[in-house]
Amino acid sequence: MSSVISNPAPGVIRLQSANPSPMTGAGTNTYIVEGDNACVLIDPGPALPAHHAALMAALDGRPLLAILVTHAHLDHSALARPLAETTGAPVLAFGDAASGRSAVMQRLADQGLTGGGEGADAGFAPDLRLHAGQDLCFAGRGFKVLHTPGHMGGHLCFGLGDLLFSGDQVMGWSTSLVSPPDGDMADYMASLDLLAQTDWRLMLPGHGAEITAPHDRLTQLIQHRRSREAAVLAALDQGAASAASLARAIYTDIATALLPAAARNILAHLIDLHARNLITTQAALTAESRFHRI
Repeated sequence: MSSVISNPAPGVIRLQSANPSPMTGAGTNTYIVEGDNACVLIDPGPALPAHHAALMAALDGRPLLAILVTHAHLDHSALARPLAETTGAPVLAFGDAASGRSAVMQRLADQGLTGGGEGADAGFAPDLRLHAGQDLCFAGRGFKVLHTPGHMGGHLCFGLGDLLFSGDQVMGWSTSLVSPPDGDMADYMASLDLLAQTDWRLMLPGHGAEITAPHDRLTQLIQHRRSREAAVLAALDQGAASAASLARAIYTDIATALLPAAARNILAHLIDLHARNLITTQAALTAESRFHRI
């Protein structure tokens, strides 16, 4: 299956990888930003030969100056190294798959908790590490680096004027999975608030179509998460419960196969509420803990 090619903004090419799934929607978006006789690529995508070939065809012989990666999930970053070897372009990202974790998430990872969803790219390592607020310029196109942890500790968004490449922080087809220890709900909410401080004209997400009303979408996502948090607290008012049992009680409108991912989102809410001293556990905090109101 070939990649879908469109032009969501002037000088921007979108290619959709053929990796549809319940976690990726129709597939992962790769963006090529055209500059002065050269290009920059954002999120190379999964390591599929057909997608690699499609990207090279879209470049059409033009030099590739940089490969920017929003985060180290396999559906976004796995093709970075093969593409770098083909083109000679350096790979730029916040860090590896474990970078940017909070202390509580690192402790859970040390206890053996692993992430869910798309799968962390354990072998990913950028050639250059980026940091919050950094300005990049390639082929006459200026990018602002925004560190937006939440979906993953090292997640980045890239601003290009009033256009935002939003990765998986803000998606066009669904809400984002926040799956500890990769995902952190407190960080995710703070990153939504950060993005809401800028009047974006258009967002180009890692999955789904372009977001033409960014402020409305951010407001919707913030309200959705606050509603989920309220539902968790209301359920705990009825008695102690685990993330898995809360997911079954709260997510009543999804397929059974998606309940494990829903439980991860609930666990992220529980960890955040625990850190805010709104709920507690009888023993050390783990993914299987039963939580109750204080």
